Amino acid sequence: MEQRLLHPDGVALGYRVSGTGPAIVLLHGFGEDGRVWTNQVDHFPGWQLIVPDLPGSGVSGMKADMSMEGLAEAVAQILDAESVSSCILVGHSMGGYITMAMAQKYPGRLAAFGLFHSSAFADSDEKKAVRSKGIDFIRQHGAAAFLKSSIPNLFSTATKAGRPELIEEQVQGNADMTDAALVAYYESMMARPDRTEFLKDATVPVLFVLGREDAAVPIADGLRQCYLPARSQVDILEASGHMGMIEEADAANRSLQRFVTWVSKQSTTT
Repeated sequence: MEQRLLHPDGVALGYRVSGTGPAIVLLHGFGEDGRVWTNQVDHFPGWQLIVPDLPGSGVSGMKADMSMEGLAEAVAQILDAESVSSCILVGHSMGGYITMAMAQKYPGRLAAFGLFHSSAFADSDEKKAVRSKGIDFIRQHGAAAFLKSSIPNLFSTATKAGRPELIEEQVQGNADMTDAALVAYYESMMARPDRTEFLKDATVPVLFVLGREDAAVPIADGLRQCYLPARSQVDILEASGHMGMIEEADAANRSLQRFVTWVSKQSTTT
């Protein structure tokens, strides 16, 4: 993929691009950057694939507005730079929250969207308390120590037992995350609204990818939202926790390929 860099308001905003055709945008989650989608980048012939480093991650600097809506604005700026009027947007975890914010703020720009191990529900009080403790830990011990302790919990039992190198790659690959970025992400996730009513009113196809062993977005909670849109595709990754694009790359790719094919066929018949 080709690395590209913008400087809206004087702040670096990086993303990678490959291919030509209709656009697919993949958003990473908390404590990650665009490299989390490495296993997906070569699986969409006939499409333009855009993979941002969200503000505060990878090569992108933090912006003044780090809310979910502010991060969605950064995605819109990338689309503008690439002259993309409409795309399929898929977000992992926090990236899914940004995807929902994007869908609500810029409805005409999404031909479809996907929640990949993500949720339209707002944080519960219990979840907010967990995030608050995480913020305290980050401020006391730093981002690297926090990610080293938390990343293993995102993977399934089978991955932890049989492929620990995948976990170590994630820990080492994101060791340069800053305390300020992680705290800003957590604070913004805690403040985000419930978007289940918006999801219920969605007029475009919606993809849900769930992990059977996902502790961050438990499958029961994920399934509660799948019936809300009028048109949806639901896939369960049976051997994954919260990191299905890594743990079950082939199954994740098949899910994404089915979805973009379905959306493409629908667009040609409407």
